[in-house]
Amino acid sequence: MELKDLVSISGKSGLFKIINAARSSVIVETLDHQKKKLVISGSQRISILEEISVYTNTSEGSTPLAKVFHSIYHEFGEESVLDKDASNAEYLSFFKTILPEYDEDQVYASDIKKILRWFDILLIEAPHLVRPGTEEEEEEEEPPEIT
Repeated sequence: MELKDLVSISGKSGLFKIINAARSSVIVETLDHQKKKLVISGSQRISILEEISVYTNTSEGSTPLAKVFHSIYHEFGEESVLDKDASNAEYLSFFKTILPEYDEDQVYASDIKKILRWFDILLIEAPHLVRPGTEEEEEEEEPPEIT
């Protein structure tokens, strides 16, 4: 399973794994112990995790979600980082330590809460996706030259 196989669906909590896609719908499965299958129509907004990035004040303008997950894992390891009682200011301060260059005008506390919720789900259901050094990062490295 990779980030390209996982989606967030507007109006539904949690993450979903894509099982099959058709022209006007997508069959997904909840990413939890229930493994409940749903048919999502084309009118619902679906976001593929691999395509999500966080706005930054860098020349690139954004950082991929995978790198944000890796930063969170580097800082906290296997611990859950979501504190439901934390204030918005605490979430923003937390995110500043994880991604100092994030754009404070375009990234809201609600976005950070959602990212942390996803991180916690992936930590349980697909921990290899949040750990640094996964296959995705290894593919980005250039292969050694053959002489």
